[in-house]
Amino acid sequence: MRKWISIIIGLGLLGMLRAQSTAIDSKALDDYFEHSRQQWNIPGMAVAVIKDHQVLLAKGYGERRLGSGEMVDDQTIFNIGSTSKAFTAMAMAILVDEGKVNWDDRVVDHMPQFQLSDPFVTQQMRVRDLFTHNLGVPNTDYLWAGLTLSPDEILYRMRYIPMAYPLRGGYTYQNIMYLAAGKLIELLSGMSWADFIQTRIFVPLHMNNSYPTKARSQVQSNRSIPHHYAYGTGPIVPIPDANADSIAPAGAIWSCIADMSKWVVSILDSSKYDGGRLVKPATWMELFLPGAIVPANDFYPTAKLTGPKWITYAKGWFQEDYHGMGVDFHTGSLGGTIAQIGLVQQDGIGYYFLGNLDHAEVRHALMYRTFDVLSQSPEPLRDWSSEFLKLYGSAPAQMQKALDKMNAERLTDTKPRLAPAGYAGTFHHMAWGDLQLAVVDGQLTVTSPESLAGPLEHWHLDTFHFIGGENPSDVRYWMQSITFHFNSQGKVNALTLGALGVFNKIN
Repeated sequence: MRKWISIIIGLGLLGMLRAQSTAIDSKALDDYFEHSRQQWNIPGMAVAVIKDHQVLLAKGYGERRLGSGEMVDDQTIFNIGSTSKAFTAMAMAILVDEGKVNWDDRVVDHMPQFQLSDPFVTQQMRVRDLFTHNLGVPNTDYLWAGLTLSPDEILYRMRYIPMAYPLRGGYTYQNIMYLAAGKLIELLSGMSWADFIQTRIFVPLHMNNSYPTKARSQVQSNRSIPHHYAYGTGPIVPIPDANADSIAPAGAIWSCIADMSKWVVSILDSSKYDGGRLVKPATWMELFLPGAIVPANDFYPTAKLTGPKWITYAKGWFQEDYHGMGVDFHTGSLGGTIAQIGLVQQDGIGYYFLGNLDHAEVRHALMYRTFDVLSQSPEPLRDWSSEFLKLYGSAPAQMQKALDKMNAERLTDTKPRLAPAGYAGTFHHMAWGDLQLAVVDGQLTVTSPESLAGPLEHWHLDTFHFIGGENPSDVRYWMQSITFHFNSQGKVNALTLGALGVFNKIN
């Protein structure tokens, strides 16, 4: 009997020793997060770390608004950007479980009003294609970020966008298809996308401080303020909230780190929550089936240091390998606010990040650091924060480098062919609408749309640049330039606006 007691006690002590040897040092992670925040000059952020269904850490760091003294806590809400996409995919999965739709259904059979420029693609696109960025459509973000259009008008104008590559024959990140998925959810469920997300996901997960749109989030005063580097190279300053409500299913959700930790716990546990599950296990697995191969040049620069051997996109999830582990993750970015989610499902590891400085890529660094610590990698811990800061460069340094390159390519000693009035007029594009130019105080000026309004400066030949404003996330920075074209009589008959293509002059 004593022998068996000794064995049992010995096994118990061995188990205790093993548990101690595999304990996670949350305090060390906590310290690293704060050190990295300061290293990247982020005013405020919040981070959650999950292991084996347990939230090890979910807290705020720094200030909601720089210099305010109002600290970020676990209830401070941020816009979560494109990490909203996984919620839209989950919503569709719920409808699949209810038998209202199948992933391979033709979209046109449920939503005949949604048309693309290629009739064949319109007829052949499937529900799953709305989530994987490989339908063949080019980037169309100007429809929501550059214009003030209703969701229905945005979807209607997609029929005028020329296809960029064959159906499922490439990859272009595409927010508008998630808007289409949200519209389909509305048609199938009989409730708005926002109401569906609130009632079918937030409520069962007890995400009581989460809001599907910016408009609905206004009831919460404990909110982060977005920041950026003024003029791209200047001091960090607060800026107004951006608004993605017109494409809400792609990136409009607001939430806090306490609530997002609940989402991560549920996702890691095949969508379970106390008292039930969001979807069946097989349906949950479908969300993570790769749907497209992501080309290296369309992936994150982090790959230069982490070296993944494969990169795919599922339904609201980027995927890669890291140290032999499969990683599902996604970032979110919207005008001065950032987010990131990361999962290592095989080891029950979850990570979520919220921050309030435009494109501060410390979010990647903290994700990989979390993976290293929680997987208890035998390799020495890498200082990913310092390595990624060197890889990306600081935001001001990046902007200055871009400005230097642009100036180096400028042709000197050239003059415009015409006086400013010769370039004025209204120019039209079927998808993008009208662009109006006039002479204001002797200077060629964009007067409409509002997102591009402002004076132009001659750059070289018949190309004019937008005069940079304070905010490098403004649409004017994307477009950069307008180049004019002439008919055989030497009069302007068209222009090319950045990457949007040719607008024809109509008067």
